[in-house]
Amino acid sequence: MTQFNDTELTAAVIDSFAKTPDPRAKFLLRELVKSLHDYVRKTDLTFDEWLYAIDFLTRTGQKCSPIRQEFILLSDVLGVSMLVDAVNHRERDGATETTVLGPFYVGEHAPMPSGADISPGLQGERMFVQSRVTDLAGQPLAGVTVDIWHADDDGFYDSQKEAYATEGPSSRARFITDADGRLYFRTILPCSYPIPTDGPVGEMILQTGRHPMRPAHVHFLVDAPGYEPLVTHVFMGGDKYLDSDVVFGVKDELIATIEARNDGAMPDGQPSNGPWHLLTYNFRMKPGQGTAPQPMMPENKEA
Repeated sequence: MTQFNDTELTAAVIDSFAKTPDPRAKFLLRELVKSLHDYVRKTDLTFDEWLYAIDFLTRTGQKCSPIRQEFILLSDVLGVSMLVDAVNHRERDGATETTVLGPFYVGEHAPMPSGADISPGLQGERMFVQSRVTDLAGQPLAGVTVDIWHADDDGFYDSQKEAYATEGPSSRARFITDADGRLYFRTILPCSYPIPTDGPVGEMILQTGRHPMRPAHVHFLVDAPGYEPLVTHVFMGGDKYLDSDVVFGVKDELIATIEARNDGAMPDGQPSNGPWHLLTYNFRMKPGQGTAPQPMMPENKEA
């Protein structure tokens, strides 16, 4: 058997993929081998470090479940998710900026009519969200599917709680824009929150001295036929973690001013029953094609 030194080995492994039928798969595998081998050489990786890495990745996979995706979380905190997003959305042409999907998009959302309360019974300051979906020229897009999800006042998503299996989704819904491209709903003001730290990703974050916090935000997935699907957040202006998001997902354009209000009625004319917050944010869609992201846990259909 031919013997290889540390440089000849890389060439041999790259050559082993020469007969890969799919040109793109061959390219990706070869580049992956180059990068991995370069990393090992540059760092003089030890056996103990290599075994630790194998164990870390094994535990990352073992932490995944139908309602938790630890590998997406790992990608997020290493900045890979935002880098993939960046290279796939280099030219926005005035369209709304994108950001990470995150690990808590767990499936098809229950349709609700505009004006619905998507967080009934939850503790927290009340918030009214009004939005409009348009093309780049500002013309309204009707009949557009918009999925919404966000964390509660304790910093948890519904899928992180035991009650999710029996009580179903909360602070999570699907809306359809009206003839003027508008939608609106009631909810609670989300707060900043830590990513899960009870798994290997959280272990890495805490051991390296990074904080695990994300600034408060609402997720939006806008899917309009004839336009690129839009995956984005709207961040709550003034949050103290806007400049240090653990997943590097904040963009200036996505920071909204939240208005504190004490009007007797909300914008749809319904009584407010006390102080509330107003979030207004409009989305501009880029023409194109594409498929809206699917959850990594397809067997879960309850959300």
